[in-house]
Amino acid sequence: MLLDAQTNLVTDLKIDQFFEPQSKYLYQEYVQKAVQYVFSFLNNEKFYSGELPNDLRSKTNLISANPNSTLSIDDTLKQIKELYLDHTIAFHHPNYVAHLNCPVLLPALVGDLIASSVNTAIETWDQSTSATLIEQEMIRWISSKMQLPSSSDGVFTSGGTQSNFMALLMARDHHAYMHYGLNLKENGWSDVVSKFRFLCSEKAHFSIRKNAALLGMGYDSVLSIATDDNMKMKPDALVQAIEKEKQSGNIPIAIIATAGTTDFGSFDPLSTIAKIAKEYDIWFHVDGAYGGCYVLTDTHQHLLQGIEQADSITIDFHKTMFQPVCSSAFLVKDTKYFKYVSYYADYLNPLEHRDSACPNLIEKSIQTTRRFDALKLWFTLKMTGEKTIGSFLEKVHFLALDLYHTIKDDSCFDIAHKPELSTLVFRYKANGIDNHAIHDTINLYIKNTLFKSGQASVASTKLEGKVYLKFTLLNPKSTIEDLLKIIQMIKETGSSYKTNN
Repeated sequence: MLLDAQTNLVTDLKIDQFFEPQSKYLYQEYVQKAVQYVFSFLNNEKFYSGELPNDLRSKTNLISANPNSTLSIDDTLKQIKELYLDHTIAFHHPNYVAHLNCPVLLPALVGDLIASSVNTAIETWDQSTSATLIEQEMIRWISSKMQLPSSSDGVFTSGGTQSNFMALLMARDHHAYMHYGLNLKENGWSDVVSKFRFLCSEKAHFSIRKNAALLGMGYDSVLSIATDDNMKMKPDALVQAIEKEKQSGNIPIAIIATAGTTDFGSFDPLSTIAKIAKEYDIWFHVDGAYGGCYVLTDTHQHLLQGIEQADSITIDFHKTMFQPVCSSAFLVKDTKYFKYVSYYADYLNPLEHRDSACPNLIEKSIQTTRRFDALKLWFTLKMTGEKTIGSFLEKVHFLALDLYHTIKDDSCFDIAHKPELSTLVFRYKANGIDNHAIHDTINLYIKNTLFKSGQASVASTKLEGKVYLKFTLLNPKSTIEDLLKIIQMIKETGSSYKTNN
């Protein structure tokens, strides 16, 4: 009895922490106080505090939960400020130019707050009702922008890797069913599948090989096709690879083209590749995680010609539509392809209760429970608009071009390419040094030193085995002056390394 009394006492004290009508003013208080601490994050002068990893680990007493003690909202917020907000990475900072992390729009944050608070699960109609309709409308909107046919469909995903996984799975299962009468979903593996091959650019995203492995087909099922000087897949090399595989007894089943490679922002020739895929009767997937949203611009629509012929498309709104993660979509030109991922559970979405008027989106997803990620995109389109989004994307593209033209003749740099989207890959060169290994060391030193000091965050990659630095520009508020300040930091850091070594 004493134990029951103590349990009831604790429960009574904390029962008002649930999100429900009686706690609405406490909810308002918590949110308002949390916002004040987010303000403190926005006031951080550096993109990163420069705190050393071991110093962050020393705060484990703040990370660990104490089951025998609880804190007030004020004390908890103070701890999360010290542990997280004072030291997390600020993607909105002008000195952050490392990866495909964008600053986020305020309307999207409003949508995200509402979605998190209400906590709708986009699984079945009886869990989501009108939220289902909003997601479907967002899918219809982006499908129309891609000029997909009326039979097209799609679903929101966790990101480009998951979308690419679904594309490879559908391509495999569709080819097995259409050409060999195999139902892999029902009956599992067949020996002929070991001969299936995917083809993609050598600059394609790593998730293609990773997903092939997760599907049980192995890295070797992915063939890398050579690219030209502009980092685009060579159509002739693609055809040669298809013919070679067929002669070897293997079975090419899908081509994965990239609309905006991660490192170089390059667009494969989609129209030409679409014709090749049609000629060989194989699946055509476009990974547009980075460049797909540039369909909203005037500058890049020509590069996306041919995407309307794709069997499937990956697109990430949390890269180039300024959405908080996660906000991504997987599109197919025919909704019937979702049969390869559908499952009907008696307790959730029994087949006999299937009703087109009350759709269960779980039938299109490899996830069961999903957040209502479409809501923040809906807010963005309502409040910001697609034309404004397009202008933001054009601005970061022209910013990359400005930087390219500004430093391309600088003897301190070896420029890898002219930007096609908003990335620029280049290599710092120390005067008087010809050794590539030394330059690799210097460039990594520059990257790591700038990050550890909190001065700037730049990325690195490799081209022909050499280490290069990379700017990824996704902040429309950045200026050429901001970027040239980072360039100057790079020069000074590189020069310092040479002097001291």
